[in-house]
Amino acid sequence: MVTHLRTTKNEEVVVPNSVVLQSHVVNYSKLAKTHGLILHTTVSIGYEIPWRQVEAMLLLAAERTGALLSQPAPFVLEKSLGDFAVTYELNVCVESAAGMPERYSTLHRNVLDVFNEYGVQIMTPAYEGDPPEPKLVPQERWFSAPAVRTRT
Repeated sequence: MVTHLRTTKNEEVVVPNSVVLQSHVVNYSKLAKTHGLILHTTVSIGYEIPWRQVEAMLLLAAERTGALLSQPAPFVLEKSLGDFAVTYELNVCVESAAGMPERYSTLHRNVLDVFNEYGVQIMTPAYEGDPPEPKLVPQERWFSAPAVRTRT
C-alpha cells in the first residue's frame, strides 16, 4: 500500500504507507482558508545595523509583496544572536498554499531590493570579517544586461 502526493512543483511522490504512519505529514492547505498559512524567511544582519531598521525594512519588503493577508499582519522575530550577526525571521500570511514558490520568490526579491536600497548588507553564512565596502547591488545596476525592467 502506498500514498500518492503531488508537490508544489507538480511532481508525484509515492510514499509507502509504513513511512507515512511512522512520520509526520505537513498539510499546508487544511487551515489556510480559516487561519492563513504563514510563509517565513530569514536573513542574518550584522550587529552594526539597528534591529528597528532591519524590522522596518523586512516589513516594507512584505508590504511590496502581493497576495499577502493583511490580518494577521506580517511580523518579524529576532531568532538568534549569533557570533557575527543577528538572525531575523520575516513572517507573512497567505490565504492558500497555491503558488507558494512564486510568493516566496517575490518576497525574497523584495527583501533583496529593500536591503540594497537602504545600503544594508545581508551576511553570508561563511562570514569572516567586514569588507572595506558593503557588498551591495546599487539600484542603477539592478537591470544590468541581460536583465530587463519588465520583471518585478
